[in-house]
Amino acid sequence: MTTDAHLDTQQEWWRHAAIYQIYPRSFADGNGDGTGDIAGMRSRLPYLEQLGIDAIWVNPWYRSPLLDGGYDVADYREIAEQYGSIVEAEAFIDEARERGIRVIVDLVPNHVSFEHEWFVAALAADPGSPERSRFHFLPGRGDDGELPPNNWTAVFGGPAWTRTKTDGVPGDWYLHLFNHSQPDVNWEHQEVIEELESVMRFWLDRGAAGFRVDVAHGLMKAPGYPDLDMSQGRNPMAWYEGHPYWDRDELHPVIRRWRAVLDEYEDRMMVAEAWVSPGRLARYLRPDEYHQAFEFDLLSADWGASTFASIIGDSVAAAADVGSNPTWVLSNHDVVRHATRYGLPSGTVPILWLLDGPADVLDAERGARRGRAAGMLTLALPGAVYIYQGDELGLPEAWELPHEVLDDPVWEDSGHTVKGRDGCRVPIPWELDGPSLGFGVSDGWLPQPPQFNDFSAAAQEANGASTLHLYRRALALREEVFIEDLDIEFIELGADVIAFSRGSGVRCVVNMGDVAIPMPEGDLLLASDSAVDATTTQLAPDVAVWLR
Repeated sequence: MTTDAHLDTQQEWWRHAAIYQIYPRSFADGNGDGTGDIAGMRSRLPYLEQLGIDAIWVNPWYRSPLLDGGYDVADYREIAEQYGSIVEAEAFIDEARERGIRVIVDLVPNHVSFEHEWFVAALAADPGSPERSRFHFLPGRGDDGELPPNNWTAVFGGPAWTRTKTDGVPGDWYLHLFNHSQPDVNWEHQEVIEELESVMRFWLDRGAAGFRVDVAHGLMKAPGYPDLDMSQGRNPMAWYEGHPYWDRDELHPVIRRWRAVLDEYEDRMMVAEAWVSPGRLARYLRPDEYHQAFEFDLLSADWGASTFASIIGDSVAAAADVGSNPTWVLSNHDVVRHATRYGLPSGTVPILWLLDGPADVLDAERGARRGRAAGMLTLALPGAVYIYQGDELGLPEAWELPHEVLDDPVWEDSGHTVKGRDGCRVPIPWELDGPSLGFGVSDGWLPQPPQFNDFSAAAQEANGASTLHLYRRALALREEVFIEDLDIEFIELGADVIAFSRGSGVRCVVNMGDVAIPMPEGDLLLASDSAVDATTTQLAPDVAVWLR
């Protein structure tokens, strides 16, 4: 762990950082109202310092009706009342820095909340007014404009357009690529461009180390709003050449403007959430654009040595070609936790858990073993790594949540066909007992499964073989042996084994097959299975080791 003084001199820290993602609503409840908050986050800073991370990415903490977990922003310069105040946010950034931890905040540029003052003014204004030009308002099709302007579909389900009414009279339609509460802003509008740059400076002036940018592949819409080519499929996230709103070339000049703002400050960064097709991610990593972009291909991949090796090799090479570094992630607030994904048969891995999931084919123990091994694998790779809250506890997906408690708009917008993302957002268990297992003094906003007490930080603190202790050891060792180089050399040890060495002379070996293999030679530094020691002769399936 770096010291506060060292933070000021550590250049391009993001290239090798271990960054911890906090979903504020579910991390720690400091005031006892059942919702996580900044007070809870501040109280857990000693835990994060001991874990050994370099930075924290905080999901949106802005003023919001929380209809989409805070990604419906009503004011970028205020903190949500449920979470605290701007004073507390500034204190959190300062206190983290004192512990050698930087804080990255979430930037949501594609859309705002329908409670944002701009959209409230737009609804009150006439068609064609300046207030409406900040958004995408269009007349409908059909004899009376009763049909949406085109066939675009929302990511969460249903049409991407909602019709307005004035004094009960139907009017124009507005665009929302996500929920109806999140109108898309018009990135051809100069005031929109200038406002987001002002928001960036607002947080950079308060000590933010940079930004995670939401829907980084979005923003721009094709002139004329042409229909989607339905022959390309009906997945609203799928990209194709000439797509009318995903990964359009016109968005890159905007990114360069953001980079210019960051370059006004010392040692700041931004990371892109860009769900783009293979081969196009490097375009976001050019020297005057993003510093990082999440490697979602690995997150989405089935468990398998050849698949993992191919993705890792391609990602390292593509990032190097533009002078960047790969950025690894296994779980986040939008996807099924990897400890559960890896317990499902290949080919059945869902990104959003369908209804109650194929529980009869879930092997939870296998998922847990693979989750530990995958954690060690990513921590051994060149580049940066993001750890979603609870990864270090090996938390599984809470797929058992009853329908009546679901909060994610995906559940309603999909017509109750997709359960949504609540299963990875359940409050963190800190203690063995209590109303919310130490998350707060009362029940949390989502119920925790009964087995969550076994995954609590307190239970794992007392168990030297726990996932928590594994992550602490791995993060500390990573600082010693993996940080100073970006080299990687793959080693052939069999079709079901992924193995590579780093410039430090340390090798990572993961048995991703179904049978044990001979233990490779070398001094054992760390193993994902506590039963492995210097006398072990066989490397069991789903186990990772670091050797020198």
